[in-house]
Amino acid sequence: MKIKLASLLLISGLCQPAWAQKVLPKDVPAAEMQKVYEEVKTPHKYGLVLVTDDNQKKMDCPTVFRKNGQWWMTYIIFDGRGYETWLAQSKDLLKWETKGKILAFTDTTDWDTNQKAGYVALQDAKWGGSYEWQPYQGKYWLSYFGGNSRGYEKGLLSISLASTYKDPTTLPTWQRLAKPVLRPDDKDVRWWENHTIYKSSVTWDRAKLTGHPFVMYYNANGDSLNAKRGAERIGMAVSDDMTHWTRYLRNPVLNHHTGITGDAYLQKMDSGLWVMFYFGAFYPGVKGAVNRFACSYDLTHWTDWTGANLVEPSEPYDELFAHKSFVLKYKGVVYHYYCAVNKADQRGIAVATSKDLGKSAVAFIAPPVKKPKEAKK
Repeated sequence: MKIKLASLLLISGLCQPAWAQKVLPKDVPAAEMQKVYEEVKTPHKYGLVLVTDDNQKKMDCPTVFRKNGQWWMTYIIFDGRGYETWLAQSKDLLKWETKGKILAFTDTTDWDTNQKAGYVALQDAKWGGSYEWQPYQGKYWLSYFGGNSRGYEKGLLSISLASTYKDPTTLPTWQRLAKPVLRPDDKDVRWWENHTIYKSSVTWDRAKLTGHPFVMYYNANGDSLNAKRGAERIGMAVSDDMTHWTRYLRNPVLNHHTGITGDAYLQKMDSGLWVMFYFGAFYPGVKGAVNRFACSYDLTHWTDWTGANLVEPSEPYDELFAHKSFVLKYKGVVYHYYCAVNKADQRGIAVATSKDLGKSAVAFIAPPVKKPKEAKK
């Protein structure tokens, strides 16, 4: 019986898949972490770039991409009923104009009728690259978390995907999968995600470091030492076709044990080092909600940055929270978009930059008037 040479090589270990050919370091040296910080830091706050016209609406979670020579931003709006996903446009990354909704409420019995918080999937992950929204199988993809309960992140929230063959900047109708791909009540759910699943971020890893081309990072709430508050942590799932997803590890890849560790977004440096931008809140060493980063060679083992925050509360418009980042580099300037929250709980999108570009004229509308407390009789 003849055995093909390729099979012999594979059995002997001389011929391995590309992702298994090299054992990558698990830890990133402190000197490399410092280099990343120096590259991505944005000490100059330009200010707010998008705000709502109604104090009942809360704006959150920016994702910026480039298409047709323009810059575009997806973001989500909470209006009391739930989340919807919106689109804005810019020519210069500083002045933004809202164009319309991407994912809207549906008055049906669908599992996601009242919650559709969407995020760009498969964007060019190269640091300082094109930032194009890349199609797969001729379609553009969104990952989103949804649910059918009304209110702020109420009820059972799960992750699914939507796609379109059309230019996503034309506000087409998105075709949503019939059901979630990850639920907090799945049979194989992990301990750290068995309460609620939140934001997802899908990266196209053409090197297949995990053995799969598509890698999803998502944050979820699960079992915790503090059962009342719980904790959010970031974990992984993988896919070969964008529609069927498998949890990749038993434990989260980034975990501060208390508070929130969430909203991962990845970019890849020229050195091959992956950078995960994320936000942290309510755990020791972090005041309020701030943006930080971690680094990895293999997409699985992450080294957390222990130095200064990338963005933190410092201005009247972000004095409560400065979190949920999207960071890009264009023509030598780093732009760090984030959700800015003031003490009146007004939420908008702000940006900090590596170069002083002046100050924004955009501001929140007048805050809601607090009703005076009635005197006790």
